[in-house]
Order: sequence, then C-alpha cells, then structure tokens
Amino acid sequence: MSVAGCGLGGTTKTVTVTRTRTRTVTTTVTRTVTTTTSTAASACTGAQLSGTFAEAPGGGGAGQIEYVLTLTNTSSTSCTVSGLPVAVLLDASKAPLPTKVTGKAISPLVSLAAGSSAQATARFSPDVPGTGDSQSGTCQPKAHFLRVTPNGGGTVDAPVKPPTSVCERGTLNFTVYAGS
Repeated sequence: MSVAGCGLGGTTKTVTVTRTRTRTVTTTVTRTVTTTTSTAASACTGAQLSGTFAEAPGGGGAGQIEYVLTLTNTSSTSCTVSGLPVAVLLDASKAPLPTKVTGKAISPLVSLAAGSSAQATARFSPDVPGTGDSQSGTCQPKAHFLRVTPNGGGTVDAPVKPPTSVCERGTLNFTVYAGS
C-alpha cells in the first residue's frame, strides 16, 4: 500500500507499508504398503488327518468293486496331499496284509483347508483269486483298516467299511487324490 502526500517545497514523500500474512498449510500423506507373504501349505501328516475307506455305491462290476478313500484335515492349519495313496491293508488286529497299490501317479497338489477332504478311488477284486491267492474260500483275509502314509509322514488308519478281502495279493488300483 502506498501513500503519497504533498509537502513543503514540492517534495513527495512515499511511505510503503508492508503487511506479511503467514498461511500454514498442513498436508498429510498416507501411504499404504501391502506386503504379501506366501506361506504354501506343507504336506499333511498322519496326525492332521482322519480317514475312511468305504464301498462306493454302485461301483462294482465284472468281478471288481470300488472303494473310496476319504482323508479329512482335522487340524486347524491347511496342508496338502498329492499322488497315489501310500497304503497297506490291515486285518482286524491291525496286522499287515499283502498290499500292492497301483495307478497313474501324475496329479496336482490338493490343498486341504481345516475341515476339508480329499478322495482317491480304488478298484479291486474282492472275490476273484489271482496268482498267490487262496483258490478256495476267500482269496485273502478280510481287511479291516487301510493304513495310509501321507506325504508329510506319519500314518492314519482308515476303517474299511465294510471289511473285505482284496484278491490278487491285495492289489488296489487307485486314482490320485482329488478335492471333494
């Protein structure tokens, strides 16, 4: 702002008044940083699983029968299964019976969240004797349990429902695990 005035002797006096105005601006910058941790589930252990090996309704024919192995994750953490079941048939007192697991082992990893299940299906003959089997009566003693060793170690005993004989020296032709 300038003020001019007339004075003596024709001189002009100029007065400059400066006003300073301070303005404070506060800027808040919020930055969100997202980090992703990849914690791949580890292979299931026998202690994390429960199982059943039960006859599939309508799954028989031509001297064959079909049973479904169901493994359920009973732990509170996710885990995985893959491939063909590693298994042995057991009698009522849990003594091992002749067992041979066959099938094509190419499979994806099946992730089991807490409470979820995976299944593998087995086809076998319960009453047609093969080489090495008894040729009269039952071909092999009845299996009451299927002891499964999951990829992470340990074992889980799946009751066989109903107990059955598995001919051809316990040959079980399995599919790979799949989520259910």
